[in-house]
Amino acid sequence: MTELSTAALPGLTWADHSGVLVVTMDRPPANALNRSLIVGLCTFFTELASQPAPAPVVLTGAGERFFTAGGDVKELEGTRPAEIEGRMRDFHALLVALERFPRPLIAAVNGHCVGGGMELALFADAVLATPNAKFGFPEINHGLLPADKGLQRAERILGARAVRSMVLSGDLFSAEKAVTIGLVDRLEDPETLLSSAIEAARTAGAKAPVLYSALKRSVNDPDDARDDRSLTHTIDAAKAYFDDPVAAGLRAGWNREKASSGRQPTDR
Repeated sequence: MTELSTAALPGLTWADHSGVLVVTMDRPPANALNRSLIVGLCTFFTELASQPAPAPVVLTGAGERFFTAGGDVKELEGTRPAEIEGRMRDFHALLVALERFPRPLIAAVNGHCVGGGMELALFADAVLATPNAKFGFPEINHGLLPADKGLQRAERILGARAVRSMVLSGDLFSAEKAVTIGLVDRLEDPETLLSSAIEAARTAGAKAPVLYSALKRSVNDPDDARDDRSLTHTIDAAKAYFDDPVAAGLRAGWNREKASSGRQPTDR
């Protein structure tokens, strides 16, 4: 396998497991998606995809509690609208890179997978999760919105009614329900999650790459014009809600709640 030329990326590690790259989001305590990690993930998948023979990938989170709790809400404190637009563009670019990654991509969900984490999992070819994992789009309760491209992907995979319920309630749901609605392919014990994901990636990687890539492209149906529309919708929505007093109050309340409880204030 060709070595990646990418230098160390903050909050991101990777290791070669006999031809399968295990990529780990590692930002304690919740593997929150700050802007540097978002950019790093996009750089990683874009560079890997440009190689003549990209390796299959397993994407996971460090620790036992969080795949990722979504974007780092605390990072938004004091952020100007222009910076928010840049962040939205970066996250959209990451989803585009995941959608167009030509080789197997397996998500090994080792814990909470909410907000932006849900969007990452939706662009994997298969999702394995531990029974303790939690899923959901809690943004409406925290003064934020998911990316339009992520919601469109969710609607295609899970159906409009299921997604409408998720995003309008903001409620989290169990790994068992995630299997029932088709978000998760199967549950694995924490002890076997990573090895099972590596084996799934290796099995998929043994398929003829030219055929795998072509089939994946047909199923994902990437479309530049559709992506441009989704990005425009995401940016327009961000401009509307970022300075909205009700949404701003929800974000501030969420940060205060997490600070008082000693937990990481995260969402996307």
